[in-house]
Amino acid sequence: GKPCFYQKHLGKGAPEAIGHVDIVEDGETVAYPVIEDLAGLIGLVQMNVIELHPSGAGVKKLDTPDRITFDLDPDEGLAWPRVTEAAIEIREALLAIGLQSFAKTTGGKGLHVVVPLLPKLGWDEAKSFTKWVADSFVAQFPEKFTANQAKRARRGRIYIDYLRNSRGATAIGAYSPRARPGATVSTPLFWEEVEKGVRPEGFTVVTVPQRLAGLEADPWAEIGKLRQSISAAVRRQVRA
Repeated sequence: GKPCFYQKHLGKGAPEAIGHVDIVEDGETVAYPVIEDLAGLIGLVQMNVIELHPSGAGVKKLDTPDRITFDLDPDEGLAWPRVTEAAIEIREALLAIGLQSFAKTTGGKGLHVVVPLLPKLGWDEAKSFTKWVADSFVAQFPEKFTANQAKRARRGRIYIDYLRNSRGATAIGAYSPRARPGATVSTPLFWEEVEKGVRPEGFTVVTVPQRLAGLEADPWAEIGKLRQSISAAVRRQVRA
């Protein structure tokens, strides 16, 4: 097929069903797409959009994220159990400081650990927190993890990408297809599935609708209901 490209700004000629929010960038006001309903989503399909990469903040509070993401990106050839083990370790570390998290495949070779938050902290504080978590894992297990995005630093390790958590940054959305061979989908998982080592390549545009039709519960049913924040004590540790 033809090469794909990423586009953040809505641009001219977009279907009317696609909403927008105006954001000032470098002194210029630009329109970002906002999807509020099925009609808006179909509008993106009409524009031949394949992947959806949302922000971690809602349109009403652009400067205070309500989700942060730890993107676990393994080195080529690293065994999948290493990735699931890492996700579980991060889940447990977050639980120890009072934060529940949710898992999903990236549609590639990694996993996302997603933490919903009350939109109280700014982007700088959110990013500092995720860097603090990533750095703590690198300090404890330098042979297993890196927080350095350079390819050479990833050899035999899992890159904990915390850079998704800054203003203007995005992460692949839940249930978004990927423009990859196999038409994989970034799929929310039950933590029990992560613990069992369910592999990511089985989640595709064909199998995910079948999965959803057969599920008795939503793996992320509670993500929009949780009212949690990074505690003041933890924020002091981050600043120390």
